Amino acid sequence: MAKKKTSLDLTKHHAERLAPLSIKAPFVLRVTEWRGTPIPVLVVKERQYRDEDEAPRGADGQRRRARPILIERGSFHGEPLHRCLPVLRRVVEGVTDAAGIPLELARYLTPEGLRLRGNLPLDEEAGAKLALIFRLQDRIQNLDRVELIAHRVRQFTREEAAYWLSRTTSFGPIANRWALSGLRTMLGGHADDKGVQEMLERLRLTD
Repeated sequence: MAKKKTSLDLTKHHAERLAPLSIKAPFVLRVTEWRGTPIPVLVVKERQYRDEDEAPRGADGQRRRARPILIERGSFHGEPLHRCLPVLRRVVEGVTDAAGIPLELARYLTPEGLRLRGNLPLDEEAGAKLALIFRLQDRIQNLDRVELIAHRVRQFTREEAAYWLSRTTSFGPIANRWALSGLRTMLGGHADDKGVQEMLERLRLTD
């Protein structure tokens, strides 16, 4: 009965409190499912606006107001996701509404919360950090390195997270790929580096 009540509480909280905010939030975290992929799948999307000269013209010849579009910045699923859930909860726990009231997003990154499907509103800091974590962990097999990267990105300032996300998304495919490769090494070392475990254990105690 307690689990059912918790699920109902989260569903109501999401519908009444979070869904309206997700419409305008600079980033959203989508909890979803993909065929052939372990559930759940988390997807970070960034809200961007088209340039005015890209907006379509109306019958009067005037350009219509450009609508925002959501651009996928990264996804996370399977064992790496579950390994990093405690860190992800820390990233989103500081997200508030315009009045500074916490949105309690960490409740949705629990086994119970991850049964729900929908969008969670993120501010610029949490959105950029999650996007970086999701992008950087892709193709890394060593779970210690994945967790280490998540811890170190969580410690970024808002400005650092926004800068590094831009470096991995805004300079063309080749430069973006190089930036991701360099960041993976800078934040997570190499798979055969004994320092990875040492640094990870230290961060688990202090982060």
